[in-house]
Amino acid sequence: MANKLKAHLALLGTNIFFAFNYTAVKQLLNAGLVKPFGLNLVRVGISMILLWILFIFKPVKVVIYKKDIGRFILCALTGITINQLLFLKGLSFTFSIHASLLMLTTPILITIIAAWFLKERLNRNKIIGLIIGLTGAIVLVTGKESTGEGGKVLLGDILIFLNAISYTLYFILVKPLMLKYNPVVVIRMIFTIGFFMILPFCIKEFIAIPWQQFTTNDYLVLGLIVICGTFLAYLWNVYGIKILGASIAGAYIYSQPVFATAIAIVVLGESLTLNKIIAAVMIFAGVYLTNKVNSNA
Repeated sequence: MANKLKAHLALLGTNIFFAFNYTAVKQLLNAGLVKPFGLNLVRVGISMILLWILFIFKPVKVVIYKKDIGRFILCALTGITINQLLFLKGLSFTFSIHASLLMLTTPILITIIAAWFLKERLNRNKIIGLIIGLTGAIVLVTGKESTGEGGKVLLGDILIFLNAISYTLYFILVKPLMLKYNPVVVIRMIFTIGFFMILPFCIKEFIAIPWQQFTTNDYLVLGLIVICGTFLAYLWNVYGIKILGASIAGAYIYSQPVFATAIAIVVLGESLTLNKIIAAVMIFAGVYLTNKVNSNA
């Protein structure tokens, strides 16, 4: 099989895994078997162990320069600690469909931060794309579903959006490291540092996990979250970027909310309301315009 075809399949698989993650996490949380921070420690901890096992079987000799240690720490803070804690906590309050659509705003946020910090020029078309996309996010989080249930859904939406901001910062910070070092080495370092960062916040909920109550199905769902939705997803995404480039890999993010919505409707019984459809169209349009303009800049 040609490397390019493998890379496309890897990116498609990555986004399917991420899409399944939303529903799989909700299943365990809704069943009361685990709390968000406890699940987070399992997810990050096992992925870290698997990345080190991978190193044993396929060692890569690398020297980490002292000047890059600070950037590795910042990547772990934004990409693992803040990102993952906010994501799982937010997902425990909101709907899977909401979370997947709000995460789609990441490319829009990258454009905003690039304009702010990197002084990239914002022309009229870029501004239109940003306004449409962010308006779609506002439509989603201010809908009737979000403002109901004592405001918990709205709080969850806000946490997911803050998580998207954190992931955006991580994406910008990690890029120079990915160009300088082996990408798998970078991920392994970030997961290792991130694990020890989240440990104080997550250990209490981890200890409280009632493992004796887990059924075979529950363990399979947990395996889907950890093995597929985290470990393989990160590795396959890196492989796809390496072969096809970041722009093509980024385009696959469009498929994630589609898969996530279909899975959430079938498994969790979530509804696809008119408000969600309008918000989705606006967010998709905003991301498309922003990326289209960026690619032509």
